Amino acid sequence: MIYNVSNLMVIKILKKEVIFLQKKHFAVTGMTCSACSARVEKAVNKLNGTKEVAVNLLKNSMVVSFDEQTLSPADIITAVEKAGYGATMQEANNLKNNTSTTSKSDDNAQKAHQQMKRRLIISIIFAIPLFYISMGHMLGAPLPNWLTGTANALSYAFTQFLLVLPIIFVNFKYYSVGYKTLFHLSPNMDSLIAIGSSAAIIYGIYAIYKIGLAFGVNDLATVEKFSMDLYFESAGTILTLITLGKFFESRAKGKTSDAITKLMNLAPKTAIKFTDGVEEEILVDKVQLNDILIVKAGQTVPVDGIIIEGNGLIDESALTGEPLPVEKDLNMQVIGGTINKSGYFKMRVTKIGADTTLAQIINLVDEATSSKAPIAKIADKVSGVFVPVVITIAVLTALGWYISGYSLEFALSIGICVLVISCPCALGLATPTAIMVGTGKGASNGILLKSAEALETAHTVDTVVLDKTGTVTMGKPVVTDMILFNEEKTSNLLQIAASLEKLSEHPLAEAILNEATAQNIKTLPVENFKQIPGQGLSGKINDTMYFAGNSRLLSNNNLLTDDIIKISEKFSTEGKTPLFFASYKEIIGIIVVADVIKPTSPQAISELKNMGIDVIMLTGDNARTAQHICNLVGINHVISEVLPQDKEQEIQKLQNAGKKVAMVGDGINDAPALARANVGIAIGAGTDIAIDSADIVLMKSDLLDVATAIKLSKAVITNIKQNLFWAFIYNIIGIPIAMGLFYTTFGLKLNPMIGALAMSFSSVFVVSNALRLRFFHATHQTLSPAKQNTVKNAEVNIISVNINTKSKGDVSMSFLGNIFNKQSGTKKVISIEGMMCQHCVKHATEALQKIDGVSDVTVSLEQKNAVVYVNDKVTDDMLKNAIIEAGYEVTAIN
Repeated sequence: MIYNVSNLMVIKILKKEVIFLQKKHFAVTGMTCSACSARVEKAVNKLNGTKEVAVNLLKNSMVVSFDEQTLSPADIITAVEKAGYGATMQEANNLKNNTSTTSKSDDNAQKAHQQMKRRLIISIIFAIPLFYISMGHMLGAPLPNWLTGTANALSYAFTQFLLVLPIIFVNFKYYSVGYKTLFHLSPNMDSLIAIGSSAAIIYGIYAIYKIGLAFGVNDLATVEKFSMDLYFESAGTILTLITLGKFFESRAKGKTSDAITKLMNLAPKTAIKFTDGVEEEILVDKVQLNDILIVKAGQTVPVDGIIIEGNGLIDESALTGEPLPVEKDLNMQVIGGTINKSGYFKMRVTKIGADTTLAQIINLVDEATSSKAPIAKIADKVSGVFVPVVITIAVLTALGWYISGYSLEFALSIGICVLVISCPCALGLATPTAIMVGTGKGASNGILLKSAEALETAHTVDTVVLDKTGTVTMGKPVVTDMILFNEEKTSNLLQIAASLEKLSEHPLAEAILNEATAQNIKTLPVENFKQIPGQGLSGKINDTMYFAGNSRLLSNNNLLTDDIIKISEKFSTEGKTPLFFASYKEIIGIIVVADVIKPTSPQAISELKNMGIDVIMLTGDNARTAQHICNLVGINHVISEVLPQDKEQEIQKLQNAGKKVAMVGDGINDAPALARANVGIAIGAGTDIAIDSADIVLMKSDLLDVATAIKLSKAVITNIKQNLFWAFIYNIIGIPIAMGLFYTTFGLKLNPMIGALAMSFSSVFVVSNALRLRFFHATHQTLSPAKQNTVKNAEVNIISVNINTKSKGDVSMSFLGNIFNKQSGTKKVISIEGMMCQHCVKHATEALQKIDGVSDVTVSLEQKNAVVYVNDKVTDDMLKNAIIEAGYEVTAIN
């Protein structure tokens, strides 16, 4: 269903030169802030042959598209290492081995979190006594005698030094990474922490020597002075608080990838293989194409396949977001990772490994979370120069205060505070966390966003262009009307029709067979079956010859009357196809087949219009049929009779007019238009080529998800802007205070420990804000497939009339009114809120039927609307007031 493009080699021909672009995934180590990711990206971008680089700080990953004839993965790894970081090439997750892939991913995340937890615990164990010893006396807390007084100053200072050593040891990564990147002239967050805490520690060691030397000359004043200015507690507390922030950050980061983890965990580890009557449990990675597998009630479908025996009630909610299980019968497709709630079936394997729907969904989500949204460039540009600027500011500020006559301790504390409060962690996490949570949320709702750019662009859409067949409509013909002549029974007509059509190759035959199956009507044996090219077919049933076909067939058998001609013309104007059924004596009935609109299409289009989005239908169908469909669903603009190759040009025309266009389609002929649009949205049931060309894939093939995708995009972009605002404003406010700019005027000065605390929790705040996207939900109610089928079947219009089918006279208006009473007047679709049961339906129906000029009232509880036909005297206000008086609310009238 989903077309995998994660690791495809792309061949691009430009000026007769063939360029082979290879996309590779790399794991990058040593990155701790946005300055790191910017540095890595810059280093790789400098390489000749690099086409595109996307570095993800949150996932510590990098995706590079490059010319394999110019550049090799080894060259890329070398460039990253020269920049001061580590890199290894890895394969994109394709679930080739479900067990190892899932466990490895979980183990790495869990291992990193546990390591951070261990560092935090050790840091706290030593930081608490360190802080108590250094600050306790200020609060009047008791200290041992050997640590109090000027005489014990050396033991007091050396004890603090010993307590800070374990904290330095467990957090030594800040120093190894920080100084390494500093020496490579690419300082990052760790560099700021390393320089700041090192300055405090070196000054503390210097103070210990000063105390010892002062004791040697009995200079007790110097001893007392330096015993109060050690700064070991500042270094230890800074490292502990930053580790605390990192711990919360790592825990929160784990939640951002919950959707991907849940998808990966859907894949079972084993499958039951059926060979020569023997059941054998094997590992899923041992399953081969065309193997026969058994799935029992309560088990998970191992891989994609086709049911060859039995049936099941399949829960597909984890993949499509659809809450209700779906009935799966013989020859129907089942998807790996879904759950068989009840039933028993055998399936033939059609896809394994990276080709399964689940694997490709995960790859799409992974690609999206690895890509970079355009808005992220703001943070990247700032981060690239931020850390060097901060170091410069810290040094200059410290020198300035010292030159101004303040003590070295004061100047040093100012410099340290500037360094630790300025770490750009929050800046680097602002965008990727929101992108990852938003993409995961979309996946859990059956909306696959193939790139971060698509997620960002979707919120700017002001025009949605819809293909007709398979997008607005069901994409397959169904029976919509049945005309029964001279007291013919519905069951008789359907039985004769299904018996004949069962042997037919006509594409509309399936609709009649499905309707007969839905009404539990069995077919009869047919003798002397014959297909008549261009007309229809004939056959003998119970010794009676029957005909099925178009008006030409009736004419050739002297059964066509003026009434029948007008009926045919009337249905044709609505884009429907009438199929005529007759015996050798007379016509017995007409079955009308059409590609009906999806039950949720009117609601989806109404929702898009309420969002201020212009909706256009673009189709190759004739203008009459296209306009009829538009009238049914409430689309005001239609572009019809467009050749497949011209669809892309129509999209370009809209863009040239300044529109931001989203194209929704499902066919091969939609692929160029999907690629041209600002955002291409493919219906999940569509072709692989259409899905490959699109930016967003709707797994449920429901137009309501178009509105949901746009709303999700707006929510994500709002969240990113909030994160960037707080990340920027935090530094804009924090750095001047840390520099002491308000000290001389207001006496406002930050302690380095407070700066470290603020810096740490700014990152936690940004990640927590991004996690709010997990509570995003669509405001509309999507119909289940079962309810959609119920609505579809309930719309079949059955009319029985008595006329002389042999008559050649003029048809009467009363006859046509009888046939088409459901189409007399203007159709109105009234969206109603507040109906809870069938009594509500009855009250709404009665209220509308009382209005003079209203005919054929159909109220639907599932669709929350009423469909009526009115004459020119009936206004929308009359309809609205009638519903309001009945006790309900009208939200729209189309």
